[in-house]
Amino acid sequence: MPPARTAVFAIASGLVIGNLYWAQPLIETIAASLGVSPSSAATLVTATQVGYALGIFLLVPLGDVLDRRRLIPLVLALSAVMLLGAALAPTFSVLLAALGGVGLTTVGAQLLVPLASELADPERRGRVVGAVASGILIGILLSRTISGLVADLLGWRAIYVIAAAVAIALAGVLRAVIPTLEPRAAVPYLRLLGSVFTSVARHRAAPPTLILCASVFAVFSLFWTSTTYLLTAAPFSYSTSQIGLLGLAGLAGAVAARRAGALHDRGWSVPATGASLAVLGLALVAAWASRGSIIALTVAVIVLDIAAQHVFVLSQTRLFALPGAAHSRLNTGLVVSNFLCGAVGSAAAGPLWALGGWTATMVASLAITLVGLAVWAASRGRLEDTSSPDDPSDPRVETAKTSL
Repeated sequence: MPPARTAVFAIASGLVIGNLYWAQPLIETIAASLGVSPSSAATLVTATQVGYALGIFLLVPLGDVLDRRRLIPLVLALSAVMLLGAALAPTFSVLLAALGGVGLTTVGAQLLVPLASELADPERRGRVVGAVASGILIGILLSRTISGLVADLLGWRAIYVIAAAVAIALAGVLRAVIPTLEPRAAVPYLRLLGSVFTSVARHRAAPPTLILCASVFAVFSLFWTSTTYLLTAAPFSYSTSQIGLLGLAGLAGAVAARRAGALHDRGWSVPATGASLAVLGLALVAAWASRGSIIALTVAVIVLDIAAQHVFVLSQTRLFALPGAAHSRLNTGLVVSNFLCGAVGSAAAGPLWALGGWTATMVASLAITLVGLAVWAASRGRLEDTSSPDDPSDPRVETAKTSL
């Protein structure tokens, strides 16, 4: 993973992951365009995230057995088809289905991250994973800004046309940049999917890592979806492009945290995760107190995104440092749990806002964070355990032994 390839992987991951979030600042605009309520339009984000979780489970494990130089461009081409379907959707129901398909096929970034870890030197794995994962978070945050600006200038459908063109271009670039890889042993597809669960279970560090990361992702999704409600209401009454600009504050946090993987390389992964969870809780309290000030809210967003980025990067790097040849499957477990919990967080934003506005959403976010902090405190020994006895039920163990 020379710097140029790392940069391409990071940029591609950010561009791809943005497809999941184009609709988030456009909820009110799409609702008015298609004649549905804002609460119904909010399900577009949920459908995309659920589709993404399914895509991660059904497609990402293939990265452990198929040629990723062919697989990644293929899923990008399929994503382009779904994005065009969203751009042309005549009704809300068709748009909902199309965005579910966008989520299903937007898995290129989660194929690139374990590939980057596999290609990196062990002593630089944390830095490389941190750089690529930071590209993902930057893409998530910038997608809100770009989506709002494009919608104000060209209408909400234009962003999906542009994204489809970008996906086709990326397919060609990655086909050229990904190196030729050694062929891998074939594994029956259903057996491969089943081994996702056994791959997680056979590592003591994996289950608590998944729980911690998923709890933070639920908070992340709940926070950003409810922020749309906050900023469209008084005293802010912002347009979609103005709401999208808040993503630039999160971008500053992502850039500041892009070297989070270096903490893992230095052996500080577990304590840094606990510290990040604590900082996340403080950022949520600050965000609640800042509900009337855009400047104070912007500062809280920066701190929140730094803390969330650290948890995401450290969690992925810990999984990729575990022994064995199932890193794509471990990443599948991580991302599926993340986006299922993220979908719950997005779906809960509407009812919580109706129940108690910004206070209710921030209290719920803080409660989830405190649960994550309790899990971290109770599982520190397991999180630091990198041992993993060979599991004969893992279809890749014998292959790994033979190659060694």
